[in-house]
Amino acid sequence: MLDSKYQVIVVGGGLAGLISSILLKRAGLSVLLIEKKQYPFNRVCGEYISNEVRPFLEREGLYPNHLKTSSLERFELSDIHGNTASIDLPLGGFGVSRYQLDNFLYEKALLEGVSVKTKTEVAEINFYDDLFEVAIKGGESLHSEFVIGAFGKRSKLDKALDRSFIKKSSPFIGVKYHAYLDFPADQIGLYNFDGGYCGISQVEGGLVNICYLSKRDNLKKYGNIKSMEEEVLYKNPLLKQYFEQSAWLREKPEVINEISFEKKEAVKDHILMAGDTAGLITPLCGNGMAMAIHAGKIAADCISQFYDGKLKTRKAVEYRYKKEWSINFDRRLFIGRSTQNLFGNQSRSNLAIRLIRSFPAIAKKLIEQTHGDRID
Repeated sequence: MLDSKYQVIVVGGGLAGLISSILLKRAGLSVLLIEKKQYPFNRVCGEYISNEVRPFLEREGLYPNHLKTSSLERFELSDIHGNTASIDLPLGGFGVSRYQLDNFLYEKALLEGVSVKTKTEVAEINFYDDLFEVAIKGGESLHSEFVIGAFGKRSKLDKALDRSFIKKSSPFIGVKYHAYLDFPADQIGLYNFDGGYCGISQVEGGLVNICYLSKRDNLKKYGNIKSMEEEVLYKNPLLKQYFEQSAWLREKPEVINEISFEKKEAVKDHILMAGDTAGLITPLCGNGMAMAIHAGKIAADCISQFYDGKLKTRKAVEYRYKKEWSINFDRRLFIGRSTQNLFGNQSRSNLAIRLIRSFPAIAKKLIEQTHGDRID
């Protein structure tokens, strides 16, 4: 080890950050994970994970067996007027809340010996003399040989790093609730409304995730979340029914602004970006959680190979990471951005319904393109 305090600092304690920190610690490296919030906490997320990552999680002892996760095997799509079509999910998946899963992985990280700073915000990340300086809000400075950026969809750090996507205003907001609702335990539903779409599926213990993406103009027009839901989402009779029948776990939802599906760099200023920090997939059956888990594994593998001597230089690590990211995620993100045009509009969402009804094999293939192969 060089003179730096840590070999790796992971900025952001979501799925990508937690997975990478655990694997790096198991590889014998000194790792610090920094998260600005205190576990457990909620995140705006569809909370569906494709089974592509389940064998990996089970093998590594990172699957939450103590939670009664849902098994999701069917996909239902509706247009704005509530007309539906359904199809089997090619791989299937499971539902689990971020509140429970992230906290489970956080506790695993502590048990593995990962150093963790919670309620800690990173102000800047600078690289010079082959070393990172991570400046903490409040004045502390930390140093490391590598940094993994896993700080989420949109962060002040993106501005500090002068990332191109952050300069563009995004028209979307995300809203998430947990509720108790009579909803099929094996189904994930995606229900269109004017200017957006809402995903509904069970997570653990019979709890239901209700998470939607809407154009900000809807909120601006009606002034508040509740009024927007009643005036826009309720135009879809299925959403009206589900919202009115829900027993909300918390009265107020989680909300995030400026959700961007623009392209992002996998490596920026020598930082390996992972999870939503490197690219956000549109919610076609959702799959961002599986991608984040896989990206955390890839980042950890690349850095571990440097310390094992298999990758000789930082440049080789960055090249390998960008290549693996591209192979595993570029096409999925492109398909997601392309198919997003099928949602949030009556004529286009009705076209998607007809596609599923008339050409289920093609629809399955399209869904497969937003999912990856099983990872070991």
